Amino acid sequence: MKTPKTIFVCTECGARSPKWLGKCPHCGRWNTLAEEVVSPEPEETGRSPASRRPPSATAGESHAVPFTGLNEPAYMRSETGLGELDRVLGGGLVLGSVVLLAGEPGIGKSTLLMQISDCLGQSRKVLYVSGEESGGQLKLRARRLGVSGEHLFILTETNLEHILAEADALRPEVMILDSIQTIYSDRINSAPGSITQVRECALTFINKAKAEGISMLLVGHVNKEGGIAGPKVLEHMVDAVLYFEGERQQAYRIIRAVKNRYGSTNEIGVFEMTDKGLDEVANPSEMLLSGRPKQVSGNCALCTMEGTRPLIAEIQALVTPTVFPSPRRTANGVDYNRLYLILAVLEKRLGLKFYQNDVYLNVIGGLSIGEPAADLAMATSLISSLTDRVVPDELMVIGELGLAGEVRSVSNLEQRVHEAVRLGFTRAIVPFRNVEKRPMNIQGVEVIPVRSVYEILKTLKAQT
Repeated sequence: MKTPKTIFVCTECGARSPKWLGKCPHCGRWNTLAEEVVSPEPEETGRSPASRRPPSATAGESHAVPFTGLNEPAYMRSETGLGELDRVLGGGLVLGSVVLLAGEPGIGKSTLLMQISDCLGQSRKVLYVSGEESGGQLKLRARRLGVSGEHLFILTETNLEHILAEADALRPEVMILDSIQTIYSDRINSAPGSITQVRECALTFINKAKAEGISMLLVGHVNKEGGIAGPKVLEHMVDAVLYFEGERQQAYRIIRAVKNRYGSTNEIGVFEMTDKGLDEVANPSEMLLSGRPKQVSGNCALCTMEGTRPLIAEIQALVTPTVFPSPRRTANGVDYNRLYLILAVLEKRLGLKFYQNDVYLNVIGGLSIGEPAADLAMATSLISSLTDRVVPDELMVIGELGLAGEVRSVSNLEQRVHEAVRLGFTRAIVPFRNVEKRPMNIQGVEVIPVRSVYEILKTLKAQT
């Protein structure tokens, strides 16, 4: 019998190489080749090509059909019991869908899944497969969370064949696998968590979900770079990819969809971690502004859009002189390169001397803002900290900043201003282009249209 051999597999494209290379010759990515031990026998390296056929294909040959003859499926959704999660999923858990949930260790993935199991287990048969915890550990968590699902079944197993046998006997409607990296197959001569094991086990579960209409939730580990551990093809195979974000030292958690075949990828869900589990935060804006200081320079409020939801966030800037020849730049919650761009615009157009100061920029609450509509608020907080002029507490700043110092229009402006009024803001600086195209007459707020960043400086000077 031949001994197993060692190969190197690219985690991004799946290409194989007999030796380690710093750069993958197929996809061009660096440091993506991982070592694997495979068996030379064909019957042990995985399933046959016929078993790899997608679940929609028949045993014979498939045939092309006219596009007009295709039927539009009616997706049946089940509420998970957490409205914030349903929002991210697009309305609920779709029948026969496969969702991949990833997050840092200890962020609360197992807690979230146990709460989902409790709700779904009231009306549907749920199989919770745990490859990392024992039954006693799961029972302790369930008691703390108050879980008492009548149709909830627990299986502590990591062998793929045994899990499939139990699923065939139980015939669940929902399956939760915690986690996919711990499951292995006897047919593959490779360690659990390896690229081949993760890919083949995930493909087996996906085929089962599509063929039998089982809704599946897979838990994925993350690597030190923050991406999902295992092959990149894993994210392509599933229907939705959710990231569970947040700092373990803080109580708030955010679920963000980076892929969703049944809904929008712009929605987020906000939770608060308590001793009784995860609680939904119905009004994240009030949470993000709960500890906002009063009459302090470098502090500015803005309204950002996360999907269809407007969120009021707080940006804080600290500009302080430095004695070193190379000033420090730090940005949390915003793009680091965007901070450099805004600093260059303020130095060139307004003549402000940021090159003599260290600059620190932070978004409160652990929120990440990626849209350009936050540019003007970032510039305002930087100007406020450098000149030590206080931004009025009742002032909201919304707008995109161009390289010429002009303020460009943003989308959903009326919705943003309405959210600001609801939280007590009485003044709003908005792009002139938006008001020029569609004048706003919102009761309870003074709309201040601006054309350039020069007018921001005038507004701050007028307050002192």
